[in-house]
Amino acid sequence: MRDLTIVIPAYNDAQALASFLPEVMQYCQVNGCRLIVVNDGSKDNTAALLEQYSQNPLLTCCSHKVNRGYGGAIKTGIKAAQTPYVITMDADGQHRLADIPALYDTLRQQDADMIVGSRMKHKEDLYRKLGKSLIRSIASLLMPMNIKDINSGMKMYRTSLAKQYMQLCPDSMAFSDTITLAFINYRHLVLEQPISVLPRLSGTSTISTKTAVDTVLEIFNIVMLFNPMRIFLPPALFFFLFSVGWGTPIVLRGEGVSVGTLLLFVTGVIFFFLGLLAEQLAAVRASLHQRQDS
Repeated sequence: MRDLTIVIPAYNDAQALASFLPEVMQYCQVNGCRLIVVNDGSKDNTAALLEQYSQNPLLTCCSHKVNRGYGGAIKTGIKAAQTPYVITMDADGQHRLADIPALYDTLRQQDADMIVGSRMKHKEDLYRKLGKSLIRSIASLLMPMNIKDINSGMKMYRTSLAKQYMQLCPDSMAFSDTITLAFINYRHLVLEQPISVLPRLSGTSTISTKTAVDTVLEIFNIVMLFNPMRIFLPPALFFFLFSVGWGTPIVLRGEGVSVGTLLLFVTGVIFFFLGLLAEQLAAVRASLHQRQDS
């Protein structure tokens, strides 16, 4: 696997990395992989720990002066990658190195562009499970997809495509979801491969309700870039139908068209034409994107 780079974003993960990093380094040594660790403005001893391994030719250490966020750290790692394929893993030791060959083999054998490490068998508390289900349901309504674990942190990409689409994605935790949607929207082959998840070596998860809300908003943003009519058409139809249901009985009574009916109808028209305008802008953006690629 000399054509593969492992990217690990790290923020205040010195304790976990002290145990996990030697294991990753040994894996890279045996398999010929490259390793990029991005210190995302950590306030603990992460920088000092990485300095101990800085002379290893298989390791590249990148550092942010301030915390840019999970997505920002992954972007830096992907940008620094020089191999055809790249895989992202968390620094807390939850992802198993033993799962990498299965993702790698699936990507190569299926000629895929992204392999998502699916944690569907992983046990989670009810709150987080409901949150992830809600996010996936919203994403499925806005964009056709068959990927179940879109926010998995363990993903393998074709590096060239990841570099191409990562600028469309936020620097927050929502990066995992939106980069998957970007690949799906541009008709790249995205597959899932089951993985196992281990207990965290240290620390606690920073994912919260705010993270889920931010992710939903970013999903709306990314769909607005790709297919805005999916957002504007439902409310347009709602107001059209509401105006018909509201106004028809009044018209049948011979009282003419009410102000409320007109207001609902005009609101539907506004949403519809806003959707058409946004769709045209999305088409122009897609055309410019294709020209840049060629």
